[in-house]
Parts: sequence; C-alpha cells; structure tokens
Amino acid sequence: MNGRLLLLCPGQGGQHAGMFDLARTHVGARDFLDRCAVPADAAALFDNRVAQPAIVAATLAMWLALKDTLPAPAPALVAGYSIGELTAYGVAGAAPLEDIVRLAAARATLMDAAAKGEPQGLAAISGVAVDAVRKQVDVAIVTGIDSCIVGGTRVQLDVLPAIWPTARIQLLPVGIASHTARMQDAVAPFARLLEGSLGKPRCPVVAGIDATRVTRPDVAVDRLSRQLAETIDWAACMDAMLEAGITVALELGPGAALARMLQARHPHIACRSVSDFHTLDGVSAWVVRALA
Repeated sequence: MNGRLLLLCPGQGGQHAGMFDLARTHVGARDFLDRCAVPADAAALFDNRVAQPAIVAATLAMWLALKDTLPAPAPALVAGYSIGELTAYGVAGAAPLEDIVRLAAARATLMDAAAKGEPQGLAAISGVAVDAVRKQVDVAIVTGIDSCIVGGTRVQLDVLPAIWPTARIQLLPVGIASHTARMQDAVAPFARLLEGSLGKPRCPVVAGIDATRVTRPDVAVDRLSRQLAETIDWAACMDAMLEAGITVALELGPGAALARMLQARHPHIACRSVSDFHTLDGVSAWVVRALA
C-alpha cells in the first residue's frame, strides 16, 4: 500500500433515521449501538441533545464495522467537523467508544445550557468574503475564502438575506450558535469532563481551531473544549490534510458533505463517503483499491 488514509467524522446536518442501517449489518457495531440506546426517530435526531450523541454513535459504529477490514496501518490521520472532532478521538483510540458517546451527550447538555434559552442557530453563507461576514455576525466555521457557517440569535440570522441579497444563505437544522462566544460558559466544564477521559491517540487528530495535528491528551483537551466557543477553520484543516500526505479520504457518515468539500478543494485526493455504498464490503474494497 502506497497511499495514506484519512478518516473524516461529520458534524450535525446530515443525520437521518437510516444512518445506522449499514453499520447494523455488522454484529459488533449493532451491539455497540444497542448499548448506546440512541433514539432513531427522525424528528428527534435534530434536537441538539439527541443529535450530538446520535451522530457520534453512528460514526463510531461505522468505524467498528470497518476497522478490521481496512489495510494496516490505518488510518494515518483522523479529522472531525464540529462534534465530529470528538468522534475522531474515538476513531483514533484515545478513549473507549461508549465513553466518547457519553461525552457527546454531556457536550450537548452543556451547550444547551450555555444558550440560556435564547433562540439561536447556524446559517451557511456563500458568495461573500469571510472577512466581510465577520463584520456583521460571528463566524462559526470557515469553509473557504467566500464560504462559511455563521452563528447567532435567530433575529441576527433572519436579517442576513437583507444584508447580502445576492449571497446564498441557508439556515441549518441546528438550534445553538456553536463555535461562537455564546458557548463560552460550556468551555471550562467540558474541559473538566475531558481531563482524564482521553489517552494518547494512536494516530494524529486534526484540531479544528488551528489545523494542528494533535498527539497529546492535554492538547486534545484544550482544543476540544476551546472549539465550543471559537471559530473552526475547516479550510485550513483541509489544507493540513494535504500537507500530511493524505491520498485517500473516507467519510464515515452520516452524509457526504466533508468528502465533497475535500474533493472540491483538493481534487487529486480520492474522496468517498460510506453513504455512497450499499455494503460494508463495498466500502472496504474501494479503500483497498484507492490505497494501492
């Protein structure tokens, strides 16, 4: 094998009731999901307190279902988008998988509390320079020079089309202003929960807020807690993946947004999502071919 494999762990937005189905064809992954007892109701999956642990559990179940069939050593690098960054540490072996799901549930509870009952959310904006966007609203995630995710109150988000009438603006199904200063009250308590919960990852994990490759537990605690209230630079993270020599990227699902973004930014990296496949064998076969 000449290639280097990256595993991508998604954030909120692509979840759906069927996102557990493929992983459940694997006995170990099915048992893991049963122990996690994640609700599968489609409506509940967009409630923040359900969404975060459900997405983490679905992604980790897919990793459980695939990990023994992927070429060793795999992966070379793991990266996660928003809540997916916590998932990434589970994939990298820094903590037991059920502990990662519990931390995801605690993270959601702390972020909901930090919102203080205020109607909040996220919106995707493209067609406006990120520097210009920062002057009007908090940028939660940078995805390109003229594309980003912003966070704020519903009132702030509702007026964005009037500010940039020619931009493409889409409200996202997320009920909190993640990765903005509105989540600051959640940072310290989440850091305390992480301390002692994370060990050394078996491969580096990309930190969302600064695109560094994390290999130490103390740095993992710092980056994972700070990203609740600081901007994630996903564009820089994608560039860091290229700099790490990644040749193949597999998004563990649900959804395929991360694979599409990476493919668009760095077309010579072979990118797919498990959502593109009907069987686990199909996923593994593609990875083996792509890495050859």
